[in-house]
Amino acid sequence: MAFVGPVETCVTASATRPDVPWTVVTTPVPALSDVVPQVSPDRLLADLVPPRHFAAARFGTYRANPDFPTQQAALARLQEVAQVLVKPRSGGLFKRAKKQTPPAVYLDGGFGVGKTHLLASLAHEVGLERTAFGTFVEYTNLVGALGFRQTVDALATKTLVCIDEFELDDPGDTVLMSRLLRELADRGVALAATSNTLPESLGEGRFAAEDFLREIQALSSRFDVLRIDGPDYRHRPTVTKAPDVPADAVRAAAESVEGARLDDFDTLVAHLAHVHPSRYGALLDGVELLALTGVHPVTDQNVGLRLVVLVDRLYDRDVPVLLGGGDRGLFTPEMLAGGYRKKYFRALSRLGALAEDGRTRVAALAA
Repeated sequence: MAFVGPVETCVTASATRPDVPWTVVTTPVPALSDVVPQVSPDRLLADLVPPRHFAAARFGTYRANPDFPTQQAALARLQEVAQVLVKPRSGGLFKRAKKQTPPAVYLDGGFGVGKTHLLASLAHEVGLERTAFGTFVEYTNLVGALGFRQTVDALATKTLVCIDEFELDDPGDTVLMSRLLRELADRGVALAATSNTLPESLGEGRFAAEDFLREIQALSSRFDVLRIDGPDYRHRPTVTKAPDVPADAVRAAAESVEGARLDDFDTLVAHLAHVHPSRYGALLDGVELLALTGVHPVTDQNVGLRLVVLVDRLYDRDVPVLLGGGDRGLFTPEMLAGGYRKKYFRALSRLGALAEDGRTRVAALAA
């Protein structure tokens, strides 16, 4: 695919190899908005693995905070679940194995307490070839791309299905996922899910868990709810405002990183409307840095939700970002107080981490 963009004389080096000497070359600066990914059903299914950010996550690398015993308790319970799922069936050739209800666990807690780390660790312990791992949105998008029955048939071949960031703010999607989980459980697939409690709701007990159990009704008795308390261990900044970075500085930084993409914010936002969200991951193939100019607040809910999905895929792939624009909020106060606030706060939290990575990258180039 040919990229359309200005040809610049720029300094390039491998984004993953900071020790590589810089060389001056002439190369076009590609834009993410020039890419229209074509994704096969096999690719969509193959992408259901723990994100790159958690590729090395294991039970042994999870550090439970001793000040919050629920973290160690959740770790121990998931290790038990893993043992059940990897344990070979007993009994001889002519002995009928007793059918057991597959385990189902739900991790309830705030941002940054290690829920995704534990979920990814469970997936690695069971085996990635036997596990499907995706966010709530990825599964709903999968159903939209493949159809419900084909999705059930494909996922039913797995031993374990992990759903990260289970969301309850869209009634239609919640009903869809409840039905999907019920059919998978009835076919013997083990389930594991996570969700977030908003920071201001952490003192309210199992706020998210109660909502989750109410919405999945027919499956509620099967789920073992594991509360995980604790502060956000990353202490990430929440990006509610885009830094006042001049467009020229953003362009110069993008031109200095091989694999960077340079986009005007409005152009990219318009492009996302024409790409199915299930393809946003493929949209980022080969991207090492996303630099945006003209960042400003969005007021349309549909635009905001597409940005949430894009930020999730950027975070999954550890792609740093540079945000160039005025010192104004990315989402409006009304959006941050509305029904999709969990999505927006998660996106802002993750965007904070990615923006910090971008700033660090640029600082290293300037040093």
